[in-house]
Amino acid sequence: MADEQDGGGPKPSAVEVAKTASNYLRGDIAKELVDGAPGFGKGSIQLLKNFGTYQQDDREQRKSREGAKSIREISFMIRTCVPGGKLTAAQLLAAIDMGDEIGNGTIRLTTRQSIQHHGVVKGDLKEFMQKVHTNQMTTLAACGDVERNIMCCPAPIHGDSVRDQMQAKLDELAIHLAPRTRAYYEIWLTDPETGEKERVAGGPEVIEPIYGPTYLPRKFKTAFALPEDNCTDVYANDLGFIVVHDEGRILGYNVVAGGGMGVTPSAAKTFPALAKRLGFVPPEDVLGIAEAIVKVQRDFGNRSDRKVARLKYTIHTMGLDNFRAKVEEYFGKPLAPCHPADVHGFDDHIGWFEQGDGKYFYGFNVENGRIVDRDGFQLKTAIRKILRELSPGVRITAHQSLLFTGLAASDRDRIAEILHAHGVKTSEEISTLRRWSMACVALPTCGLAVAESERVLPGLIDSLEPEVAKLGLSHEAFTVRMTGCPNACARPYNSDIGIVGRTAGKYTLFLGGRLLGDRLNEQYKDVVPFEELCREITAVLACYKAERHGGETLGDFCHRKGIEGVRTWADEWLAGARGHG
Repeated sequence: MADEQDGGGPKPSAVEVAKTASNYLRGDIAKELVDGAPGFGKGSIQLLKNFGTYQQDDREQRKSREGAKSIREISFMIRTCVPGGKLTAAQLLAAIDMGDEIGNGTIRLTTRQSIQHHGVVKGDLKEFMQKVHTNQMTTLAACGDVERNIMCCPAPIHGDSVRDQMQAKLDELAIHLAPRTRAYYEIWLTDPETGEKERVAGGPEVIEPIYGPTYLPRKFKTAFALPEDNCTDVYANDLGFIVVHDEGRILGYNVVAGGGMGVTPSAAKTFPALAKRLGFVPPEDVLGIAEAIVKVQRDFGNRSDRKVARLKYTIHTMGLDNFRAKVEEYFGKPLAPCHPADVHGFDDHIGWFEQGDGKYFYGFNVENGRIVDRDGFQLKTAIRKILRELSPGVRITAHQSLLFTGLAASDRDRIAEILHAHGVKTSEEISTLRRWSMACVALPTCGLAVAESERVLPGLIDSLEPEVAKLGLSHEAFTVRMTGCPNACARPYNSDIGIVGRTAGKYTLFLGGRLLGDRLNEQYKDVVPFEELCREITAVLACYKAERHGGETLGDFCHRKGIEGVRTWADEWLAGARGHG
């Protein structure tokens, strides 16, 4: 039972207390930034998230120092907003350079089409933020209790007016829902001696017209999608807009609300959810309906228990009909029923495609989004060379990969030459299995991680590839998503195969979602040692190969046969395999 305030209502969480006292996210950040300590106080740690940065602790570095296990190795993860994943070659080059100059020598493309840097120390934070600003980008609202980086299909199909209109609407909405506080400019971009940058960049103070002084109860995520191409996993978001179009014209958007993947294992009241279909709006009402939904969440979301503070819990508590009625009240008019249009296709945009303007774009798979150089694999150097030599446009996908845009036909061979010269495979040379896999960062820096993810998924894929080939399934597309904890940053709960960290070296397996992202999977087996994952998944795939219907996807097969049916068949197969072994 939540603690009660003197007035009888639920006691606000510590984060809410910090936001309330922060004077629009300022708090003590500026003072603590120069206090000489390696990290920030509890209140500032929470406020910093709204400026795109998390204070982290490298647990491996802590343990590696003899007799000093209690000493934390503090550094910061910084996330840059990239609405729709769209940026220039110069911007990506600058981001890579910043990773070398200030971070840990890598950058990471996220599942929300943004960029993460790791390993930044406190004394370099302000310099880092200013470099981001110089690069004509921002970290404001990349994290925190606000609208985060808004997602959109990144494919640059010229002459496709529907995509153009959708991407333009995303840009409008990103500006509309951005926090108005001047704290970002004061703390990070102001010259403390003259204040000049503050006056130029910040402008006059504006009280938050959408968020108010305490912002949202929890993070808020939004995505746009096409029915024929749900590459942004629209149903996994707090708010989604599914385009309804006809003959090159957008008629409007089906609005869906209440998606979210995160779960707290110790709290049975938490659950993953897919967004629910709320209503239909014409294009001119997108900003208004988004603002209304954000404001309802602001006013009715749970501010005493952050475990159940996302919009999915607000809708669960209010009921969908009551939630819709409240949204209509804030919106000022009733919502039309949803159009029958719904997601029915999915494209990760990997490979070569015509843009429709005589040029091409190339979807380049970046495994788990990590751009790094290591022995025999100089991915960072190869990407730098492509950016400098060809100067393409750049888009980040929701699968942590890159699109190089505006290319000439002759660039195809040159890109392959550059990649091969640096020990990197082209997208065409990687397996379908690897192409459709992704992982969260997890250990050693994520404070929530209980198991490995990014560092072990490539090895698991290595082990699975020959087994998939033996079964004749090498060309079957199915999603394999792995996270180091149930908070689910890599969206494992609507994938064909979800692998979720349970405890050190052990995982929970989920089956039965699908590429379309419009169905949750179900728990298949719990507390599976990492060493057993390959065998367990191979058994599931053997069952799929033996009993699927023609054209049936892996997720659809598991859903039809049922988890218990798959488990019984697979366990018998495993027992037989052990007997023959």
